[in-house]
Amino acid sequence: MTRTRSPQSRSPRRFGALRSWLGWTVKLSLVGLVVLAGFAVYLDAVVQEKFSGKRWTLPAKVYARPLELFSGLKLSKQDFLTELDALGYRREAVAGPGSAAVSGNTVELHTRGFRFYEGDEPARAIRVRFSGDYVAGLSGADGGDLAVVRMEPLLIGGLYPAHNEDRILVQRNELPPYLVETLVAVEDREFFSHFGVSPKSIARALWVNAAAGGVVQGGSTLTQQLVKNFYLSNERSLVRKATEAMMAVLLELHYDKDEILEAYLNEVFLGQDGNRAVHGFGLASQYFFGQPLAELQLHQVALLVGMVKGPTYYNPRRNPERALTRRNLVLDLLAEQGVIDAEQAAAAKQKPLGVTSRGSLANSSHPAFLDLVKRQLREDYQEADLTEEGLRIFTSFDPILQNKAEAAVHDTFKRIGKGGDPVEASMVVSNPETGEVQALLGSRQPRFAGFNRALDAVRPIGSLIKPAIYLTALERPSQYTLTNWLADVPFSVKGQDGQVWRPENYDHQAHGDIYLYQGLVNSYNLSTAKLGLELGVPNVLKTLARLGVDREWPAYPSMLLGAGALTPMEVSSMYLTIASGGFNTPLRGIRSVLAANGEPLKRYPFQIQQRFDPGAIYLLQNAMQRVMREGTARSVYNQLPRSLNLAGKTGTTNDSRDSWFAGFSQDLLAVVWLGRDDNGKTPLTGATGALRVWTDFMVKANPLPLDMPVPDNITLAWVDARSGQGSEQGCLSAVQMPYIRGSEPPSGGACGLPQQAPVGNVQDVIENVQDVMDWVRDWSN
Repeated sequence: MTRTRSPQSRSPRRFGALRSWLGWTVKLSLVGLVVLAGFAVYLDAVVQEKFSGKRWTLPAKVYARPLELFSGLKLSKQDFLTELDALGYRREAVAGPGSAAVSGNTVELHTRGFRFYEGDEPARAIRVRFSGDYVAGLSGADGGDLAVVRMEPLLIGGLYPAHNEDRILVQRNELPPYLVETLVAVEDREFFSHFGVSPKSIARALWVNAAAGGVVQGGSTLTQQLVKNFYLSNERSLVRKATEAMMAVLLELHYDKDEILEAYLNEVFLGQDGNRAVHGFGLASQYFFGQPLAELQLHQVALLVGMVKGPTYYNPRRNPERALTRRNLVLDLLAEQGVIDAEQAAAAKQKPLGVTSRGSLANSSHPAFLDLVKRQLREDYQEADLTEEGLRIFTSFDPILQNKAEAAVHDTFKRIGKGGDPVEASMVVSNPETGEVQALLGSRQPRFAGFNRALDAVRPIGSLIKPAIYLTALERPSQYTLTNWLADVPFSVKGQDGQVWRPENYDHQAHGDIYLYQGLVNSYNLSTAKLGLELGVPNVLKTLARLGVDREWPAYPSMLLGAGALTPMEVSSMYLTIASGGFNTPLRGIRSVLAANGEPLKRYPFQIQQRFDPGAIYLLQNAMQRVMREGTARSVYNQLPRSLNLAGKTGTTNDSRDSWFAGFSQDLLAVVWLGRDDNGKTPLTGATGALRVWTDFMVKANPLPLDMPVPDNITLAWVDARSGQGSEQGCLSAVQMPYIRGSEPPSGGACGLPQQAPVGNVQDVIENVQDVMDWVRDWSN
């Protein structure tokens, strides 16, 4: 007989099981709530700690020198317009900061203003009038004359952290019209009303995606997007999405909408510049348009906002048609939502994309100069300070001179036909009066960020050492003057190791008795080496040290002909002392440093120390001017006017492995090196290689004439050009030469020739006659 249980007997058991199950569910739910609460507390701490602290690591920004405008400034209108183009000024009616208009020889513009170390320079409307290569007048909007106006400096690069993120931080009050409205209209219409997540947006996205059969629309708010970019990864998972939603709500609980919006505008990813990520609308505006964010117009704002959906997919340089379609779609959306009217949308859609041909960040990259800045900064700052604290570095870099130096190298190599040869180049341009480096090339490829030859290529300097030898002699006026006789004859010297040293002239000829200055002018090795041995090699090396050369060289005779090696930067330091009248000034590229908040941190003042007697330096400069007029660099005046009175020296090493030239005007010192990295032979001497680059640069740079004040201890005396003895002024062969007072030759009395007007240097007379003949020939043609 089978037994069956009644319903009454089964009920207590079922009820017990249900009660047990409910109990466990409640317990697990409580545990889950506790875990969730703990996780929320943890997330809340994460949200507040990062958002309230230093939100971003900011690279140091490096700026060029600010262009200071004043009446009488040597600056051509074309160079000024080139600088305005680099700064991103719009050529249109002057209607606000960053705009400029050209009318004849007058440029009207509205400057942007800038915070410098000394304080703020206000934005203002100005008018600049040019005459030839000079600023003829400077006035304000009211027509009143202005003494000086300082333009905002060009951003030339930055010092980046390892992750290569970059951004220009912007504040809410620095945004252009329509940016906030456009961003909210396109990305999050309920931004100002939701609490971090938008159920309405999520539901709308689910409906659209279901209808489309795929993911075509997201439901994330701007706050969620900020959380994902700022705190989380791009991982696609429900856990990450849930975490994102929780953090978005927590963020909205602690911070207001304007603060969240400002953070989003500075965080969002908008492009890639090589290995550097472009974050934020501030940097994107500079990268794509070359303009500050505040100056963007409606069509530019629409393009950037449209790119948020896919910065690579809608990149306007790589995919201009796709970007244009997206931008116009954004403009239509703004019109539909009443942000703009139909006429504004139609006008904006007629505008071109307006992006620069290349990223303005890439165009402003000058790796050789930035390398110099980094090295000098590391003497005072730690690496983290330079890559994370947003320092603002103000330098002496002159973008106009840099462009001309780059063009000189490019054009010269094109003319001499060395485009395919492995001949490299470097160049250092500085101001002899201040010691500031104004332009720097570390390679023939100016954007190449590898080996910096200007700072690191240690090469034999050849005849560039010779001015140090002659300066050593001229500091002894009782023994040596410019018109002392030297013997340019073969000789040999036996060293301690038994090796015999037999120097030779470049032309393999001996030139007999010559004047001392002619040994330098013609770069004769025999007479120069003999003079150096008379003076003593250790004494010449001491002179080099006083000139600024910090190298321990052995006192071998071969040092007298440039066997010692220096970098172009070290050569510049040496010649800077000569060009500045015997005052040693450390070369520097930095002027001042500001903290990210504008607080002044450090200045790098001008330092100077007198190392040489002004009279001896004056005599040396006189001989170096003759190098340009009648010596190894005389080809310079085929392209430049003689009135510039330039001074310089060529340098060539054995087998023409190194081609050097160092020369200066009143306001420019330039050192050029050409050679091969493998130290191979080249067909270039100092005169046929480096000098041609230097000359081309000076033609483009239009320097000021060298004006050497005559020191108190210098006197001018008339001497016979054939004998070097004292002579009367009116004698046919009389020339006037400078001497340190007391070392001049006694007057030779009457010369026995008819008195006539002074004729000056015989070589100058011949050259002047040739100039007249050339003028007559040109006129007749």
